[in-house]
Amino acid sequence: MLGLKLPTDPRWVNLAEKSIEDILTDHAYCEQKATSTGISLIQNYPEYEDMVDAVLPIVTEEWGHFKMVLDLLKKRGLKLGPQRKDIYVNELMKFVQKGGNRKQSLTDKLLFSAMIEARSCERFRLLSKEMKDEELKEFYKRLMVSEAGHYKLFLDLAIEISGEAFAEKRWQQWIDYEAEVIQKIDLRGDRMH
Repeated sequence: MLGLKLPTDPRWVNLAEKSIEDILTDHAYCEQKATSTGISLIQNYPEYEDMVDAVLPIVTEEWGHFKMVLDLLKKRGLKLGPQRKDIYVNELMKFVQKGGNRKQSLTDKLLFSAMIEARSCERFRLLSKEMKDEELKEFYKRLMVSEAGHYKLFLDLAIEISGEAFAEKRWQQWIDYEAEVIQKIDLRGDRMH
C-alpha cells in the first residue's frame, strides 16, 4: 500500500517497548513538526487555494495528535522529555529540490510530507500489531489510519499540482532515496523514525 522499498526491522518494536517514555516523547515532537510543516505549506504557497483547504484540517488533526500523545504521557506518569535531533527527517530534507519553479518546489515538499507520513504509518502499524501493551496497540491503530489518509492526501495533491507523470516519477526517486536513508540509520527504539 505505501510503496516503501525497505520495511522497518521488526526488532524496532521490541526496542521501542523498552523505551516507552522516549518513544512517546519523540512521537509528540513528530506530531508538532507535522503541524509546523502544514502551516509552512499554507504560509509559503497561499495561491494554491485547493492545497490550503486540504492541508488546513491536517494541521488541526496533527496538533490534536500532539495533545493526545501528551495526555498519554501524563496518564502514565511519564514526562515529555527534550526534543532530539531527527536524523531521518534531516536526511530527507537534503533530498528536497532547491530552486526550480514554485509548482515543482511545492510538489517536492508535498512528496517529502507524504514520505514521512508513509513511514510513520508503517511504524504505527507495527506498533499496533506487535506491542504487548493493549492500550498502546489500540492508540497506534487509530493513528495509523489517520497517517495513511495524510499520506494519500499529500500524494494526491502533488499529482494534482504537477501532473501524474512528473509527480509519480519524482515519488519513485523519493522512495529510492528513503530506502537508502533507512539503511544507513541505526535501529533505535527511542525514535519514531
